[in-house]
Amino acid sequence: MPATRDNKLRFWLAGFAVFVLLLFLLRGILLPFVAGMAIAYLLDPLAHRLERAGLSRSAATVVITIAFFLVMVTAGLLLVPLIEQQVAEFAVRVPDYVHQLFRRADPLWRSAKAHLSAKDLEQIRAAGGEYAGTAASWLAGFVTRLVTGSLVVVNVLSLVFITPVVTFYLLRDWQGITRRFDNWLPRAHAVTIREQLHQIDMTLAGFVRGQALVCVTLGAFYGVGLTAVGLDLGLVVGFAAGLGSFIPYLGCISGFLVSMGLSLAQSPDWTLPGMVSGVFLAGNLLEGYVLAPKLVGEKIGLHPVWVIFALLAGGALFGFLGILLALPVTAVIGVLTRFALSRYLASSLYRGDADGGGAA
Repeated sequence: MPATRDNKLRFWLAGFAVFVLLLFLLRGILLPFVAGMAIAYLLDPLAHRLERAGLSRSAATVVITIAFFLVMVTAGLLLVPLIEQQVAEFAVRVPDYVHQLFRRADPLWRSAKAHLSAKDLEQIRAAGGEYAGTAASWLAGFVTRLVTGSLVVVNVLSLVFITPVVTFYLLRDWQGITRRFDNWLPRAHAVTIREQLHQIDMTLAGFVRGQALVCVTLGAFYGVGLTAVGLDLGLVVGFAAGLGSFIPYLGCISGFLVSMGLSLAQSPDWTLPGMVSGVFLAGNLLEGYVLAPKLVGEKIGLHPVWVIFALLAGGALFGFLGILLALPVTAVIGVLTRFALSRYLASSLYRGDADGGGAA
């Protein structure tokens, strides 16, 4: 039976539906495999370099995998005590911070009392209590779901023990997997599909690998900078702000707001808030004019708004697994959309040719 256009469309739609269904049904156990695949993808260029230097693929994979996870474990062992110390010191100083915030807010409150009626003040108190209660309930529920989720322990253990194994085998067999996948491509469209896959790889490599380096660099810069100016929890907030920069603007804005709140509570004057602002201003300039242009580039084809939407949508649908899958899916959709648009602009449907010719 010849493959008509309708049959081809049904086949691809059915395959996509089966893929999404399996992803949904298996979402509870896929995290270590997706994480291992992401790490293998990030480390593949390094494996190529070691191969060109004379190592076999297996030897290069062993060296890279051991080195990567050794660095991660070492970083954790070095950072966890520092973070624990800062958190403990912060917990001790919380009452002083609250007193300082009340002292700063007292002139504003007196001014408000002088200009607002008793009814308005009561409404403000009621609204503040209501919003505070709602926020506390939401935070408590979030923490409860995070800690008591049925698969939390399984996911943590699988990330620790399964992800390194998956990373090793995928990194070792990456070239064979790609060749086998290439052999499965429909021969009539293999060249076109390879071109689109190359564009997807270029987009992901430009954003994921580059943005990961940007985040690590910013995390170190903010952490060291905020600690140097004397901000309590500066290391924690700084690293969180840097790593949060993987979502455009989120890390910088949220880190700045948290740091300013801490600095206002910690300092009796405006010296510390001014220095904190200087750290984030310098970090923003470093990211915008040095790191992002050199490490990420400007022609990756992923608009910041599209990245934010994709990450939030992926997280809402599939949790942390959805966040890991959001960027690859976004890159695929972006490349295919641009390809479809180029075909449309070259077609008779766009040009309005009477003879119906043009690109298919």
